[in-house]
Amino acid sequence: MRLTVAGSGTAAPEADRVCSGYFIEDGGTRVLLDCGPGVVHHLARFELPWQDLDHVAITHFHNDHLGDLPMLLFALKWGVDRRRTAPLSLWGPAGLKERLTRLAEALGDHLIDPGFPLTVREIEPGATAELGPGLELRTAKTPHTDESLAFRLVGSTAALGYTGDTGPSEGVARFLAGCRVLIAECSLPDDDAIPTHLSPSSLAAMARIAAPGRLLVAHVYPSLDVLEPVRLIREAGWRGASARAVDGLALDLRA
Repeated sequence: MRLTVAGSGTAAPEADRVCSGYFIEDGGTRVLLDCGPGVVHHLARFELPWQDLDHVAITHFHNDHLGDLPMLLFALKWGVDRRRTAPLSLWGPAGLKERLTRLAEALGDHLIDPGFPLTVREIEPGATAELGPGLELRTAKTPHTDESLAFRLVGSTAALGYTGDTGPSEGVARFLAGCRVLIAECSLPDDDAIPTHLSPSSLAAMARIAAPGRLLVAHVYPSLDVLEPVRLIREAGWRGASARAVDGLALDLRA
């Protein structure tokens, strides 16, 4: 399994980060977790085989996690040298089909009929889906929006966890326990903490439960970024390997 960070940012525009998007390759299967604004162009920038995506999985419907999905489907229809014929599966919470229908009314039919087989699959918390040989997508509810999900990708050599957007939750931490890499949001300083996002102290508490091989800290707003979130998480009690997620970072999860 190989992870490339296509986007690790937030709704606050930054020069070196775009919104959420994580590209995973496992065997012959290619998966994109979230597709926020800017992600499609970063897939090209980092020379990732975006034309050959098999699955896109959306954690929730906020624009910084979903906003580039229309662009991705537009690019797969009109921005490729050869017409795509391979199927693509879109995964997301309940309501995904209705969202795509409404987007198609505003932006065009390529969102529901891009010229190749498109399957839209709504997946409930606690579900498991097979994405390819030896690769499973598992889901859990997060305290963010009514529909928000966390994802656990289990491959033949490793498991990868992604909190999506979440507030503090022991249940989410247990769901993500033991992952080789855990991509975790850490949005705000402790002094500005809210129930629907993580701060350094609440992420440290969840990381102590989840005990990942490596913690990638993502979705950090500028007000926290200047305070060195990885240092603050360590000071709050998480001693494991940690790093700030940066766009373009590539990790081999077999290592």
